[in-house]
Amino acid sequence: MRPDILNPLFAETESLEGVGPKLKKPLEKLGLTRIRDLLYHLPERFVVRRAVKDLDDAHVGEQVVVALDVVEHRASRSQRGPYRVLASDAKGNICALTYFGRASYTAKKQLPVGARRWVAGRLDQYDQMLQIVHPDHVSETSDAAMGQMVEPIYRLSEGLTQPRVASLVEQSLARAPDLPEWIEPGTFAREGWPSWREAIAAAHKGENAKARDRLAYDELFANALALMIVRESNRKRRGQPLQGDGHLRDKLQLPFPLTGAQRRSIDEITGDMAQPTPMLRLLQGDVGAGKTVVALESMLAAVEAGAQAAMLAPTELLARQHFETLRAMAKPTGVEIALLTGRDKGRARESILMGLLDGSIDIVVGTHAIFQESVSYRNLGLVVIDEQHRFGVSQRLMLSQKGKVTPHTLAMTATPIPRTLVLANHGEMEVSRLDELPPGRQAIDTRVLPMDRIGDLVAAIGRHVATGQQAYWVCPMVRGSESESDDLAAAEARYAGLKEHFGDDVVLVHGQLAPELKDAAMARFAAGEAKVLVATTVIEVGVDVPNATLMVIEQAERFGLAQLHQLRGRVGRGSEKSTCLLLRSGELSETGKKRLELMKSSQDGFLLAEEDLKLRGGGELLGTRQSGEEGFSIASLEQVSKFIDMANADAKMLVEQQGGLSNPERGEAARVVLYLLERDWGVQTLRGG
Repeated sequence: MRPDILNPLFAETESLEGVGPKLKKPLEKLGLTRIRDLLYHLPERFVVRRAVKDLDDAHVGEQVVVALDVVEHRASRSQRGPYRVLASDAKGNICALTYFGRASYTAKKQLPVGARRWVAGRLDQYDQMLQIVHPDHVSETSDAAMGQMVEPIYRLSEGLTQPRVASLVEQSLARAPDLPEWIEPGTFAREGWPSWREAIAAAHKGENAKARDRLAYDELFANALALMIVRESNRKRRGQPLQGDGHLRDKLQLPFPLTGAQRRSIDEITGDMAQPTPMLRLLQGDVGAGKTVVALESMLAAVEAGAQAAMLAPTELLARQHFETLRAMAKPTGVEIALLTGRDKGRARESILMGLLDGSIDIVVGTHAIFQESVSYRNLGLVVIDEQHRFGVSQRLMLSQKGKVTPHTLAMTATPIPRTLVLANHGEMEVSRLDELPPGRQAIDTRVLPMDRIGDLVAAIGRHVATGQQAYWVCPMVRGSESESDDLAAAEARYAGLKEHFGDDVVLVHGQLAPELKDAAMARFAAGEAKVLVATTVIEVGVDVPNATLMVIEQAERFGLAQLHQLRGRVGRGSEKSTCLLLRSGELSETGKKRLELMKSSQDGFLLAEEDLKLRGGGELLGTRQSGEEGFSIASLEQVSKFIDMANADAKMLVEQQGGLSNPERGEAARVVLYLLERDWGVQTLRGG
């Protein structure tokens, strides 16, 4: 039951003045449906202005607030021309307030000749005259103008304006209650943080580091606490001890001997599976480190112990690839492996469902179809989730509920994750790392080229495919627009250009394609029917094509290090030497230069992931919401690094040493935190089990 003190936060936005059905829609597009959503819709940045006595005290390009007397209105002879209002400062300096289009009607009302107005905006110069184009604010009083000295800039959707959002936030702040403090007193005093209400208000008013840090810590603490509760509840669940005798695994004929990292990870996984507590483990593997082999060994261990295993993949194409790979490797064992996707219908589907139910199918590989209500298992003992970040907690739970008791879970990711982000996003899991590559895996020759070499590159690709090999060409966008610079390549435009050279040997894949078209294009490339695949980052984790030995990444400076490394990992999977060409456009920032240099010098995904975290620190991330890539809407990567250990320690102390949130001494703060965790994280559902 929701504590009464939280009721104002969960009131709908329609309860605010000025919000009706028309405004409700653009707010919903931004996920702003309740008061609390508006409170946490923090500014992306702030416009900081300076009050000046006269224009002599200002600089061109500066944001200012200045008192001006309206002198004259000048309309353009052309309908599309500018409408200028000439105004003078205290010294008689003239400044043109310039408007275009329908904004001129506003100017006529706001700026009558002879009136004094306080104007806020960016001071520019045109044709030797000072001007402010489309002033941000025009006020009749200095008090109103001074209120615009530091102005928050919010993320918008069509139908919303900055003043409208600012007004709604102001109303929401007025309703924000004084919540009981949930931060551990020692931490709160040591950091000198404001209360929650003070912090949320300060974060909307300006660049307040203490306020932002406190809110970021709240997010990390809630995250740590939720994961801690999940972990503790998982330990209390009844699992199925599975201890194989090795008779199936001994029959495997692998193409290469296991690495030390693979053996270590297999021992950790099978050790967990032998326990009565359900395993919850994350397997991190660098590109090409052999996660699939580890998964197969783990699934065979479950089958040896009399259970079934299921492997969940995010796409049908990836599921089919895993199915073919596992079936080939496991052939000597005689284990029955089936593929189940949403496309399977009729008798074929019924046959698989019966095999899972009667136990004649030992391992099933598939998409979300394997956890549908109609799918039942005789004895599901192990669930393997590939690219687990693409699945929600609810999907993982649905599959885990298919067992008679909670099955063991092995989640896998091909993205090396820095330690701090592992703690933040996977704190409920034990972690195994594959930090060695199998023997014989060749290093990928990585080079950086300027964009003006594209002509030579296309000719080189022609020679490359003439030898029977294939190539990827990755672009950062699907399509360009008139507002973007000419050198900002689009996948569709690049596809059209390459098609002129290579005809039907070129295929296009991007996220906006219908799934069946995307799968068909990828299948053509995987089968060798197409020689060049033009794509956006949808191929970051995708089909294994050993014959693809050339990767071109256009405007490589626009990608993060981890993403570049993942894309590079699409080649170098066969016996032939592979090359990755990073095309750079224009002058690079220091960060861009550092990224590309690191890509040239290192192929260690874990090292690159740590460096990526450093390069994308707080300065670059502040207010850009890029941290959302890691699952946080407030905490920047810098704040995650700074506070994650503290948040985990405080959460652990609360759960393990203070009697948990059920401790009556925690009082109203505990009730507030529990309600928010259950609502935002589904902790109650996660416990369920």
